Amino acid sequence: MKSGRTVQPAARVPFWTVLASVVGLWATYFVLVTVRAELLGLPFLDEMLGLRFLTTLCGILITLGLWLVLRVFDGQPMWLKIGAALLLAMPAALLTAQANAVIFAEMQAAVDGLKMAQQGFAEDALMVDQQDMAWATERERLIDFATSRYFLLLAWCALYLALLTGERARSAERREQQFRSAAKAAELRSLRYQVNPHFLFNTLNSLSALVLTGKTEAAERMIQTISTFYRRSLADDPTSDVPLRHEIALQQLYLEIEAVRFPARLRAVYEIPPSLENALVPGMILQPLVENSVKHAVSPSGGEITITLAAREEYGRLVITVSDNGTGAVEEDDHSGHGIGLANVRERLEARFGADASLVSGLVPGGYATHLRLPILTRGKS
Repeated sequence: MKSGRTVQPAARVPFWTVLASVVGLWATYFVLVTVRAELLGLPFLDEMLGLRFLTTLCGILITLGLWLVLRVFDGQPMWLKIGAALLLAMPAALLTAQANAVIFAEMQAAVDGLKMAQQGFAEDALMVDQQDMAWATERERLIDFATSRYFLLLAWCALYLALLTGERARSAERREQQFRSAAKAAELRSLRYQVNPHFLFNTLNSLSALVLTGKTEAAERMIQTISTFYRRSLADDPTSDVPLRHEIALQQLYLEIEAVRFPARLRAVYEIPPSLENALVPGMILQPLVENSVKHAVSPSGGEITITLAAREEYGRLVITVSDNGTGAVEEDDHSGHGIGLANVRERLEARFGADASLVSGLVPGGYATHLRLPILTRGKS
């Protein structure tokens, strides 16, 4: 039986990060030991430098081997990773100690012989115990060296686990950001699709009225305009931004559709500076506002009503205004349709821009106006 739980892949520390940490560790070791030898005035400094470089390379290779085994535990609980590090560092430390002993064997013998000569011991007096003493000294040296290397490798294991924890945290942040982006896109799609059915309902009612009154030519023009409107509006991703000129062109099509119903009462004015035509806005963000003006200004009026779509730059921000010279007020708590339209636009702006965008709507001298303030974005700057 398959589990319904989604298992996330274990986070991994990139190889080049691991390599840099290993090389950095052993390079630091190389420098510190070299400086120590200089300060203590040890003999054979030049010869030891090359041998020390070889032991450093061996340390790097052995530590990388330790990493290859340790990374098997990347997806395990922390206590298990710590236990693996404590155990796996032991054979790795012995390997580095043994490699050091092999590389420095001849040099160590020369150093020991030099010490004996300096102490003035006669060669014949040391013949009996020399082999036992050398064996005991070598064993002690190997144990001491392995112990020091063990803690050195444990220090690197601690660094690796810290890097792994950081990588897991970054991976969790990336997943959270992906989830937020997906939720934001879903919200924008939902809000966008709230617009289309409402508009379709209104246009079909208008078309039905034209057919019932025998205005077939007007109905045919309206059908063609509706077809063009939906072809253009549905071609765009509901979550994407569009240039302001495209958004205005869509509203022109919409107002042409409504002008068939109100040929003597609807007049449209567009005041869009060429410098702002390429500014990006959420697709169909103006449609509910224009629809409000038609429904609550043009429809109840007996005379001509002018609907104005204007844009301007104000303190580095894009301000879009949809206004009319009607007398119908649009209240937020009105459930007849226009309050919902304003809420839809406000929610879309908040979902897209957060606190960087705002909507202000209300009565103005001579009519009603809605102002949208949002950042000025263009292609490549979104």
